[in-house]
Amino acid sequence: MARPVALTVAGSDSGGGAGVQADLKTIEARGAFGASAITALTAQNTTGVRASAATDPEMVREQIRAVASDLGVDAAKTGMLANAEVARAAAAELEAAEFPVVVDPVVVAESGDRLLSEAGEAVVREELIPEATLVTPNAPEAVLLTDVAIETPADAVAAGEALRELGADAALVTGGHLDGDAVVDVFVGDEVREFRSPRVPDANSHGGGCTLSAAIAADLARGVELRAAVANAESLLQRAVTHGHDLGDGTGPVHHLAGVRARADAPRALREVRETVRAFETPAMAPLIPEVGTTVAVAPGTAIEPADVAACEGRLTRTSTGVRAPGGAALGASSHVARLLLGAREHDPRVAAACNLRASDAVREAIENELTVATVDRTEEPDDAAGTMDWVAERVLTRRDGDAPDAIVDDGAHGKEPMVRLLAPDAATLRERVLRLADAVA
Repeated sequence: MARPVALTVAGSDSGGGAGVQADLKTIEARGAFGASAITALTAQNTTGVRASAATDPEMVREQIRAVASDLGVDAAKTGMLANAEVARAAAAELEAAEFPVVVDPVVVAESGDRLLSEAGEAVVREELIPEATLVTPNAPEAVLLTDVAIETPADAVAAGEALRELGADAALVTGGHLDGDAVVDVFVGDEVREFRSPRVPDANSHGGGCTLSAAIAADLARGVELRAAVANAESLLQRAVTHGHDLGDGTGPVHHLAGVRARADAPRALREVRETVRAFETPAMAPLIPEVGTTVAVAPGTAIEPADVAACEGRLTRTSTGVRAPGGAALGASSHVARLLLGAREHDPRVAAACNLRASDAVREAIENELTVATVDRTEEPDDAAGTMDWVAERVLTRRDGDAPDAIVDDGAHGKEPMVRLLAPDAATLRERVLRLADAVA
């Protein structure tokens, strides 16, 4: 079968983080073939744009026609359109397109500077948005296009409805520029839906808007329904920002291929879980196994959710002959230990492996002699905590300024067994530490 083609009509970013470069990386990551019509050349890096030159409008037209006439186009997206003439040329070629069109109205830079003149903005509003399957402005751009002030998600809904009145089938108003601990993007179509994600402090977020719209266009090219395409893109962007590249002196680029890297790294993580479980299936481990059993978890480098984390299927338990695990290893096999691991990684990305152990007096004495230890009182956990392990990780790592300990000890609470949880930079280190503890406790 022919691979679906997604066309990006946007400017070139010499720094590689945004524009056509970001779009093509993202489109490939989502399983479509990326083609491009370049609207402008820019000399830019993480600190800003040094120079730019618009493409001749007729050349923009010819690029679009060349792709459409030979490769075919299954979906398209627009980004930076340089000026009114280029915007008009793009709009004319995409007018009455028989494929979905995602319009990313690149009007305002992250710094707040205008990237498109008022005349160009008018073309986007009057000629391009009416052709849009989806329009994806950030909050300042939505304000310019609709004159709706945006301070809350409810305001974003009003702006989204105004964009639909301009002719777009649907709108996704992104909230990264607004204040708050969470970033709230609002989809307004046949239904209204909010997408919330934790705000990443000092995030490397350059190219985030381009990446989001390109991911949606790629999924639409593959035949994915719009609401599902938006949800997929939101998940991709959260991962891309969480694991953004720390490059340059300014705001670094998002990691466009973070999802691809997580999938590529999964076999290694699964193998390391299996190796660790085999090493723990020994009678010497029995004193370390708690009543609830032991779970081993290993996180791929760009993991962001328990479904990404490799863990043993079923917990290691004590038997009459030693210790046994009932299954193998799988992604998403753990919620409890995986959440602790992910919570620790939010503060200290060096942590990649974890397990839980019995909190006997002998185990506690051994870890205090061998490892750096933090304690947590789970009776202090608030009723509205997002989850026990999320709270434990946040409590401990915040107290330690983001430096993960080797072990976290808690005395349990009503209905909760006391527990020792080990954190390590890799599975080999985790195995070494646990087996050393087993020797010390024996």
